[in-house]
Amino acid sequence: MSFLGVNRSLNGNRWIGPDIEIERWAETLVQRCSLTWPLARVLARRNVAPQVAEQFLNPKLRDLLPDPLVLKDMRTAADRLLKALNSDQRIAIFADYDVDGAAGAALLIEWLRPMGKQATLYIPDRIREGYGPNAEAIASLAKTHELIICVDCGMTAHAALSAAAKADVIVLDHHQGDELLPPALAIVNPNRADEPDEFGYLCATAVVFLMLVDVGRLLRNLGIKSPDLMAMLDLVALATVADVSPLVGLNRALVRQGLKVMSRRRRLGLSALADVAGLGAAPTASHLGFQLGPRINAGGRIGTSTLGVRLLTSSDPAEAAAIALKLDQLNAERRDIELVIETTAVTQAEKRGVDGPLVWAAGEDWHQGVVGIVASRLREKTGRPAVVIGFNGKVGKGSARSLPGVNIGAAIVRLVHEGLLVGGGGHRMAAGLTVERKNLELAMARLAQLLRRQGSDRDASLDLRLDGLITPRAITFDLVSALNEAGPFGSAAPAPMFAVPDLKVKFAKPLGNGHVKLLFADSDEMTIDGIAFGVLDSELGQSLSQPDGTRYHVVAHPEINVWRGKHKVQLRIRDAARVAPH
Repeated sequence: MSFLGVNRSLNGNRWIGPDIEIERWAETLVQRCSLTWPLARVLARRNVAPQVAEQFLNPKLRDLLPDPLVLKDMRTAADRLLKALNSDQRIAIFADYDVDGAAGAALLIEWLRPMGKQATLYIPDRIREGYGPNAEAIASLAKTHELIICVDCGMTAHAALSAAAKADVIVLDHHQGDELLPPALAIVNPNRADEPDEFGYLCATAVVFLMLVDVGRLLRNLGIKSPDLMAMLDLVALATVADVSPLVGLNRALVRQGLKVMSRRRRLGLSALADVAGLGAAPTASHLGFQLGPRINAGGRIGTSTLGVRLLTSSDPAEAAAIALKLDQLNAERRDIELVIETTAVTQAEKRGVDGPLVWAAGEDWHQGVVGIVASRLREKTGRPAVVIGFNGKVGKGSARSLPGVNIGAAIVRLVHEGLLVGGGGHRMAAGLTVERKNLELAMARLAQLLRRQGSDRDASLDLRLDGLITPRAITFDLVSALNEAGPFGSAAPAPMFAVPDLKVKFAKPLGNGHVKLLFADSDEMTIDGIAFGVLDSELGQSLSQPDGTRYHVVAHPEINVWRGKHKVQLRIRDAARVAPH
């Protein structure tokens, strides 16, 4: 049965409220844990039992951090890095060009500096070299370094890593690869085929962190003090959120602690970037995912691939400010390029059909730096896994984005084995691929078949599940603060969504990038601010932008907005439905 009678909202959703089992669970949490009803409903939907509610609301890293040795090859990797530290060996870091690669490389560089090691950084050019290690770069690094550490890449680089000659290679990754591992001294990856699935949700920077935890333990046994890893958790939090890793288990504790570290503004690069982005409040996971992450990614997408690491490791305020400004400019350029490609891709995908297990689009000379973002947009618009490919000649390179429960990385790897793709790989939610033009249609048809077996054509995305009903008068600073204790919110940990009934729009102002600023009033003329991001071209945005007296039920996440030092509660709008006339 639909909630508030909404079977089709302005976004095309049916609203589903808490079922009776959730309500009973929430009531138990209220009685046994003294929680408010809104927070209790959120925890009930997360299946949080009363006996672990306190631990969930206050996750401690010491309680959730595993022994790093649970991951295969971990001690081999830690021993090898320790050997390099204790000798005059040179270390090179080969990292991916996205936020996860940049943050992981920065974590290593920042940790090695106090230990007297200046590592060499190598990040490939996205357009010229593509993703991951290549034989020429690895061979060149091997000539002048005894140890090469691959961060957020390497799992499918069999030929490239064979070029390392006498240099040892350590792979710290989280992407899925073949059962046959590439030639390396150590491959630490929770998504190896021979690993259990317990920590498969970790990003590569978290894997780097765990290795450094183990190296620190080895150093303590030798009576040697190592750098403070806890002070570097801002990098782990940034990578975890920006790489859309599920905010569950260990990730949740890493991000919670990392946000606290970031709020102290001791990393010059992140502080400069936050200032450029206009963030005047303590950072949240949303800021990392939608404000800071995209700007850092912009360097690898359409600029210089090393800009992100240089920003994150800078010790010069002037340099940090200059790099932050450059990344902000590149991000604006990236949005312009993305918009052009997205318009064409959406039209093409809709013409092909968006009701199947996969939506995809391909075009000539589509910029490789934005095809992944456009794939994300297609996924959001259609509720289906999406692939976007840019061709240059006979070969196209693309990106794939998936839905929870649909492992697109494994499907891409299978297509490589079947010979339908030249190359490719990734993880559950995202992957890259290379395809010959002659195999495009056949490869996409086969990918759709594999994804259908995983249930990618289910229409559950049309159901919007809510945490209950709330009125503007109940949305206070105390309530929002309590709800935030269930965070951070992101992948696999959606922000609480409540229906706020019977509102009218008193004021609406379009902002940049398709956002709309709103002021709502209920039937008692109690007002509350609202913000709807990126909706202006949709039916939702067009409707709410017209303060014509129409009354709406609104679905929103209550939050605290900070602007010019002032704090106000507001609704972050997700959906709305017109109130049926009585």
